[in-house]
Amino acid sequence: MEVRKRSRRYIDYPRLGRKGVRRWLPSWRLWSGTCTFVLACLGGLFAVVYTKIDVPNENALAGREGTVYYWADGSQMVTVGAVNRQNVSLDKVPKHVQNAVIAAENATFYEDHGVSLTGIARAVVNMVSGGDTQGGSTITQQYVKNTYLSPDQTATRKVKEFIIALKVNNQKSKSDILRGYLNTSWFGRGSNGIQAAAHAYYGIDAKDLDPSQGALLAAVLKGSEQYDPGLSKANHARAVERWKWILDRLVDTGAMSKEERAHYRTFPEPRPVTKPTSQAGQIGYLVDVANKFVKSTTGLTDKDLARGGYRIHTTFEKQRTRRLEKAVDDVRTKSLDPKKRGADSYVEFGAASVRPGDGAIVALYGGADATRHFSNNADTTAVPAGSAFKPFVLATALQEEAERYGDAPRPADAANRSDALLGALMQGSNVPFVQGGKQLGLERIRDLALSLGLRKESLAQLEQTFPLGTSAPSAVRLASAYSTFANAGRHAEPYGVSTMTYQGKAVAGFERAEPQQAVTPEVAQTMTNMLAGLGWRTLPPGASGEQPPAVAATEPGDRMKSAWFVATPAPAGAGWAKGVRPAPVAGSGVRADRASGAGEGAEPTTAITLFRNKPGAPQLLPLNGVGGPDTGLGTSLPPRVWTAYQGAA
Repeated sequence: MEVRKRSRRYIDYPRLGRKGVRRWLPSWRLWSGTCTFVLACLGGLFAVVYTKIDVPNENALAGREGTVYYWADGSQMVTVGAVNRQNVSLDKVPKHVQNAVIAAENATFYEDHGVSLTGIARAVVNMVSGGDTQGGSTITQQYVKNTYLSPDQTATRKVKEFIIALKVNNQKSKSDILRGYLNTSWFGRGSNGIQAAAHAYYGIDAKDLDPSQGALLAAVLKGSEQYDPGLSKANHARAVERWKWILDRLVDTGAMSKEERAHYRTFPEPRPVTKPTSQAGQIGYLVDVANKFVKSTTGLTDKDLARGGYRIHTTFEKQRTRRLEKAVDDVRTKSLDPKKRGADSYVEFGAASVRPGDGAIVALYGGADATRHFSNNADTTAVPAGSAFKPFVLATALQEEAERYGDAPRPADAANRSDALLGALMQGSNVPFVQGGKQLGLERIRDLALSLGLRKESLAQLEQTFPLGTSAPSAVRLASAYSTFANAGRHAEPYGVSTMTYQGKAVAGFERAEPQQAVTPEVAQTMTNMLAGLGWRTLPPGASGEQPPAVAATEPGDRMKSAWFVATPAPAGAGWAKGVRPAPVAGSGVRADRASGAGEGAEPTTAITLFRNKPGAPQLLPLNGVGGPDTGLGTSLPPRVWTAYQGAA
């Protein structure tokens, strides 16, 4: 009988002549053939992409524009950047500085092919998982990113970076690549390139940098926002550790002897941080707050913003900001005299105005001049709130009652607790708030403060004194929290930028989230009614007109190292005749959605702080004697600022 030969298949799968599991296990020929095919396809794709992507013109860097910031009305505020860079040849950069940069950023620079496959893979994985996309690049890749590419963190840009880095590595010498990298890298303090950085940090040319200074500049390449020692104590600690590591790394790589390393034990402190003159007055503080919001919203860095090409439209109102600055200056001039009273030295003011309806920051005061006082007093978290925190304890009690009893009558013990807190708030007493903290639970008070808008990192330890205001929120955040009461209990996150474009295209991420209900409308209304009573007591006669604002303030009895005043617009009809007690805590019956402060153009909530801070001192100075004997440890000065601010409208 004739047997027909079975035709041979090109792909033997499922495998003939095999049974069970072995039938479905690919043969080694199939595995090798498949892998060869995939690699060939990838190789072909790589060849196509490699030929399609050209090395751009490096001269395009010189044509970059600065980043422009605009006021809320659309008028231009300031242009920042325009690339502060001075190119220097490699022979003008000491060899020890070159070695420090290589040791810190890419020890195999002279041996590699310009790319890091593991770094690329890690960046891609991080992008897919939503993690940090920075790091893992060679000096060549960073040079390519600095010189030729946009700051977008996308897979497409990473592929371009990889291909161009390969081509640049083939077309340029290592010396040319290192020169280009040193001239285009961001060192912070508005400086692109080693020459500008040497002047920004040490006031000298790059050629005069010693090995210790060079190691510090190599350290800030990792990210000046975290490693510039002049920005914060935490930055300083990180910078010292990385500086030490880089010097030790130079020894490990053979670029420095142990004997030479032993000469550099003292950290090379750089010059104080300064702002360019274009950011004098309040402009530098406004730019600082806008940049923080942009970075938290988009993931961009100072390095990205310094590349230029951005158009940032802020929420800051020009006239309000100028009125607030003038109000502080007037009170400082009239009430403080450092030559006459030593206690008037080192006095600092900070303030912020936040619109209740949407959280827009419409004005702020960050200090006397951003070019001379770098720290932003409107956004600092180092000033304890004192009695300005106590209303959050009262609001916690009211909110707990609202959740537990609804519209039902409050039992006597709950009503008595609320009345006790209210009386203590009016009289400036502390004991009832400590007791209230024990009864309510410090965690509950903390959670309400967070839902009102305070930041977790600004809150103090949950100790007995927590209800008395040991936490240190910024003026922006304290104003934002109080604005919740004027917005029917709905909290809108504060923001400083409304829209942003890059090279004419809108940047995503600036859509505003809906305000979240933090307390019930009835609780918000009751709080506003009560705080309006403090307005009568705190403000001078006639300062608040017919309708007092809802007010919170620190008391001389706080004995703390800060003075605060917070004023939020009161709802129509929320006040009462002077000397008349407010409506009972248990159910005011007035709806808070009539609050006049919720809409655009309405009066914002304003928080003003005063404190004494001597540069280099570890703690705030006491306020005893500030402004003379009649200021209540300076507590009367922030209300004077608010009165002048309102009176100038």
